[in-house]
Amino acid sequence: MPCFFAGLSAMQSLWMVLASLLFASMGVCVKLASNTLQSPEIAFYRCFISLLLVAGVMRLRGATFATPHAATHLKRGVSGAISLILYFQAISLLPLPTAVTLNYTSPLFMAAWLGFTVAGELSRPLMLALAIGFAGVVLVLQPTLGSDQWLGGLCGLGSGLIATVAYLSVRDLGRLGEPEWRIVLYFSACSSVLAALWVLVNGGFHLPDARTWALLFGVGVFGTAAQLCMTAAYKGGRTLVSASLAYTTVAFSTIYGVLLWHEVPTAVVWAGMLLIVASGLLALLKPPPARL
Repeated sequence: MPCFFAGLSAMQSLWMVLASLLFASMGVCVKLASNTLQSPEIAFYRCFISLLLVAGVMRLRGATFATPHAATHLKRGVSGAISLILYFQAISLLPLPTAVTLNYTSPLFMAAWLGFTVAGELSRPLMLALAIGFAGVVLVLQPTLGSDQWLGGLCGLGSGLIATVAYLSVRDLGRLGEPEWRIVLYFSACSSVLAALWVLVNGGFHLPDARTWALLFGVGVFGTAAQLCMTAAYKGGRTLVSASLAYTTVAFSTIYGVLLWHEVPTAVVWAGMLLIVASGLLALLKPPPARL
């Protein structure tokens, strides 16, 4: 295990694990809120609440809102918004641990992308990791033959694929010297606009009740705190090593699923989840030769 974390300081490890716990907590609020609201609406409130919180704190601290890297922020915002909406849709349709596991195929997509673009080819360990990850996805989805669950599965995989673009953009912004607060601010702003348009296309907004407002506030607060912790980890650490620690979200989500919904995964789903996690970690053993 130390070989995974050799390039990451103790503080960066703590940021990523804390982000994972906060993301799992956000997932709980999303799943509960999905009983009364659609995924694009939840995504909008999550991002808009985050925008208000981050902008308020930045103003109190006298932080600068202007950025010379608007294009990179836009790339991160759009990709992050689409991934977020697909992820929330997956959570609403699938057991929480399954949705989270499918979303966290992103390190596999990231490793494959970097393997092609940096090293020029996929190494044998990476090819093995991708094969194991694919087998894991098949096992996770195989027991869920209902059309609604297949849709959730595709949304989960899609969120993982598109999240790769967002995470690499976070890395690029960190290397450009952008502070965590500004990165999260522009992500929240872009996502709020895109999610609002998505909601309007799908029939418009609905007025939440008091309980749903409380859940939406939890989504916003947990999501904002998690974004800040994740951004700090990706900004300060190696991209793929930070991504490996994100798998602790699967563990936290599984605990929540068992405690709150008695969602105990079947043996087949357990095997698939473990294969996906193992494949992600295997992909990180020997990352492409570059400053990642």
